[in-house]
Amino acid sequence: MLAGLSVAGSAIVAACGGGTRTGSAPTASAATTASASAAPVATPTCIVTPSETEGPYFVDDRLDRADIRVDPSDGSVRRGVPLSLTFNVAKVGTSCTALQGAQVDVWHCDALGVYSDVSAENTVGKRYLRGYQVSDSNGKVTFSTIYPGWYQGRAVHIHFKVRTFAAGQKTFEFTSQIFFDDATSDEVFKQAPYSSRGARDTRNAVDMVYTSNKNSGAMLLANVTGLGEGYQATFAIGLRLA
Repeated sequence: MLAGLSVAGSAIVAACGGGTRTGSAPTASAATTASASAAPVATPTCIVTPSETEGPYFVDDRLDRADIRVDPSDGSVRRGVPLSLTFNVAKVGTSCTALQGAQVDVWHCDALGVYSDVSAENTVGKRYLRGYQVSDSNGKVTFSTIYPGWYQGRAVHIHFKVRTFAAGQKTFEFTSQIFFDDATSDEVFKQAPYSSRGARDTRNAVDMVYTSNKNSGAMLLANVTGLGEGYQATFAIGLRLA
């Protein structure tokens, strides 16, 4: 089920602060060359951690958008508990400095564990819960999405890919996944439409990706807090580009 990781450039990533327990050239709007700010990012010391597998469901749909809940094929909105997802991207050197102009793609399953635009899921042509943003001068990208559901054999997770481009050509690529505290997922899955699926079969401690590379998933836990009727998740990543 899992495909190997393809990396252009360094294969090392640093998660700046990590989480707490609670190809092709982009479209013109994403063609900005990545650059590091002179100002250090306000994060704890960077912790070097390995990348994670891309998985079988990345599709380079080039959807430049912040709200990924909508399926552009028909305008429908995926049901689920609202989640505001923020990544803070930094370049790792002697310190972490904000990385501007990096393209950050995210993709994940819906509340019932189904991915869009995948033949094995009978969803080809659907493009919900997929999209990218380009990091701003603070290295920040934010997506409006829903809390991900689960599917057989995997703990709750969201995939992300960071790419940089120069003169329209890809110069660096890094792929990984973020995970969610099991207690938070338990609370979310009591609600509809998640509750219609019954108990999930895989928690973080036995997930094949979470436990790979000496339990590296523990370094990839999102920092999740309540936000109105939904949640806010943040995760800071640092890339060693050379």
